[in-house]
Amino acid sequence: MTELVREAARDGRRVAVLRCRDEDGGTVVLVEAEQTGARRSYRFATAPEAFRFLQEALLALQYLGCRVS
Repeated sequence: MTELVREAARDGRRVAVLRCRDEDGGTVVLVEAEQTGARRSYRFATAPEAFRFLQEALLALQYLGCRVS
């Protein structure tokens, strides 16, 4: 199983981890917020839909001053 992982950090501290992977006939994006420990998953029918969601979420984090790696 292939997994794409991106981390967002601000002021040297990790803010969130986003993971995108194929799972059970679809693609899932798992988002973990570091400060609250909250975890949420988003299921998509296709990989391009999931990747587009991931890109938009990362762009929003960058607008908020986070560095994405």
